[in-house]
Amino acid sequence: MPTKPVSAQLGLSRYRKIAETLESEIRKAYSVGDRLPGEHELAGRFEVNRHTVRHAIDTLIDAGIVARRQGAGTYVVGKPLRYPVGAGTRFSESLAKSGHSTGSVLLRKEVREARGGVSARLGLRDGDTVYAFETLRSVDGGPFCVASHFLPASIGEAVFANYEQGSLHGIIYELTGRRLKRVQSIITATPVLPEDAALLAIPSNQWILRVKSVNVDAETRCPLEYCVTRFRADRAELSVEFS
Repeated sequence: MPTKPVSAQLGLSRYRKIAETLESEIRKAYSVGDRLPGEHELAGRFEVNRHTVRHAIDTLIDAGIVARRQGAGTYVVGKPLRYPVGAGTRFSESLAKSGHSTGSVLLRKEVREARGGVSARLGLRDGDTVYAFETLRSVDGGPFCVASHFLPASIGEAVFANYEQGSLHGIIYELTGRRLKRVQSIITATPVLPEDAALLAIPSNQWILRVKSVNVDAETRCPLEYCVTRFRADRAELSVEFS
């Protein structure tokens, strides 16, 4: 990579030239999830103060190319990915078809009492048992979305005992023989919650795309899953494809 200081050629300010240089290097040599050198290192390389470097990085953040992770540095996030929201959408299969690598990590699982929107969407009474799962999904090595899944006792107990990672819908079919079909999705732009901001590696003042979905048994139409997914708005472009 070049090591010469950046000049203010062509009337552009120093921070703008630094941003252009970094953007070019990112597109040529970095992958989503890679960490940029620290501000102190970049300031020394370009022979400017850290304020100028920070201004340059802010320009890349505004362009959706990188994001700061509090206490961890600045990371490449890439362009928004089109993600289909359809009746039979499965996370890994949908993005794998487009050539992307995916991952799904189980953050926690717990047994709860159904309340409010959860009980209403699953056709349960308040106080009925539901099995809750929280997953973090990544694309090309970078965080993409966080999902909260709620399953009724009719299928949740077997899944709760066996699910550790990967496709939740896949293990539901493997253990119960029941295929899920999405019948409703409500999409809202909303401010990110602090816990989700940390998991998604985005600033706490950024907004996300929240999708509330109901999945039913493809044959009986009985509600089997209520899911609340929070997508990074700078990485996800949702395409609604119901048929």
